Amino acid sequence: MDAQTRDKKRERLNEKLSSLDSLLVAFSGGVDSTFLLFSAHQILGKKVLAVTARSMIHPDREIAEAVDFTKEYGIRHIIFDSDELSMPEFVSNTPDRCYYCKRAICLKLQEIALDQRIETIAHGANWDDQGDYRPGMRAAEEMGLVSPLAESGLTKDEIRSLSRSMGLKVWDKPSMACLASRIPYGNIITKRNLKMVGEAEKILADHQFKYFRVRHHDHIARIEVQSDEMIRFNNSDLKRDIITKLKGLGFLYVTLDLEGYVTGSLNRALKID
Repeated sequence: MDAQTRDKKRERLNEKLSSLDSLLVAFSGGVDSTFLLFSAHQILGKKVLAVTARSMIHPDREIAEAVDFTKEYGIRHIIFDSDELSMPEFVSNTPDRCYYCKRAICLKLQEIALDQRIETIAHGANWDDQGDYRPGMRAAEEMGLVSPLAESGLTKDEIRSLSRSMGLKVWDKPSMACLASRIPYGNIITKRNLKMVGEAEKILADHQFKYFRVRHHDHIARIEVQSDEMIRFNNSDLKRDIITKLKGLGFLYVTLDLEGYVTGSLNRALKID
């Protein structure tokens, strides 16, 4: 990583933020939105508002960490409840699922921004996010949200590096997409399968796995962990405990993906022109 190039991008970000009168940050508690929120707070102070959506598709621990962060730094924070399972376009789990979800979230953000008299709404998309299938980004652009990190050219690795230098605890936090992303396109999204995925991943987290996913393939739980952590499944006690607990959630079979942890792996099923 070229530190000089990274720092120039950060200067570009700070210039963008300095030009704003006020800012609402869509805050998930992940690495990108945390870095954006903290950077904006340093420049705009009380003119920054963090807003977080709470629902079944987000693990409870993510909401708790978001709350802890804003309390630690004295940042204004609003949490609202969203109900994606009331949206037929979301429940049917088509490849455009994220588009409809993001539009609904953006409408709520616009409502809050208007009420709080905030001019600009931003989300934490970075430069790398442009390289994957992300219909949610299209929705955000259509709804007028800005993406200062992507506009400044900041990549994920650069954001992690800058976050570490700024003392942000989340600098090495794994990426955390919503739980619906664990369910293959075309499979109906329900409270039950979301709960199964959320609790299954909590089990892996409790066993101190760091980068992981549990994909929900009907009766099969497909576990993805980093290659260097696969050896841990040679421990028969750990393996037995994970299998027993995941079957207790309703899975009939528990599998380990030999390819390992891959973000967005379910997108391979899409045929994108």
